[in-house]
Amino acid sequence: MIEIKHLYKSFEDKEVLHDINAMFENGKTNLIIGQSGSGKTVLMKNIVGLLDPTSGEVLYDGRDFVAMSKNEKVLLRREMGMIFQSAALFDSISVLENVMFPLDMFSSMNLRERTKRAMDCLDRVNLMGAEKKFPGELSGGMQKRVAIARAIALNPKYLFCDEPNSGLDPKTSLVIDELLHGITQEFQTTTIINTHDMNSVMGIGENIIFIHQGEAAWTGNKDQIMTSTNQKLNDFIFASDLFKKVKEDFVE
Repeated sequence: MIEIKHLYKSFEDKEVLHDINAMFENGKTNLIIGQSGSGKTVLMKNIVGLLDPTSGEVLYDGRDFVAMSKNEKVLLRREMGMIFQSAALFDSISVLENVMFPLDMFSSMNLRERTKRAMDCLDRVNLMGAEKKFPGELSGGMQKRVAIARAIALNPKYLFCDEPNSGLDPKTSLVIDELLHGITQEFQTTTIINTHDMNSVMGIGENIIFIHQGEAAWTGNKDQIMTSTNQKLNDFIFASDLFKKVKEDFVE
């Protein structure tokens, strides 16, 4: 579990995050949503340590990441897996070598064990047979699946995903959502997904925090969204006629 307490973030005299309080549960897909410029990306960066909060706490199972020493942070980061908006694969090495990369860097396994673990991860994301290919030979969806396999190679306790469906078609996005949800449940990870994909919100949004102008304006789940009376949330979620119709049919 990751808990955020009274988190503030300013850049010089501009306050971007104001008194954020949130709890991200293990075994659930936790989503951060909000308009562009709302502060959701800054929040994610504060959680993973790419930015330091101006004040506040970021607690990983009770351990305050903000107050840790540099060495303590390095050790905690080994418990994290990350999936970037672009798959961020190494083009010059094979799919298998990409998945093995964190194992080569941080595990004490021998080569045979590392190879088996990487192959197991590729199997988990349904990419057996693609291990000898290079990223440039794969579709965007397959590249994202390789990125997921690499992210789970070290059995992370915490999994962070920055716009994992960016640039993907709806069908492929659904595959990625189902993979992330399944892995989260299977390994009981604390998964945090930064997204603007409303299909993801309505599909796998088990715990959602809505950021509006740097504040946590609403928290709940995908079912509670349908009956929410929060006008800021409704304006964001149901901006399109399609989602307006979905809500009207649900309420009726």
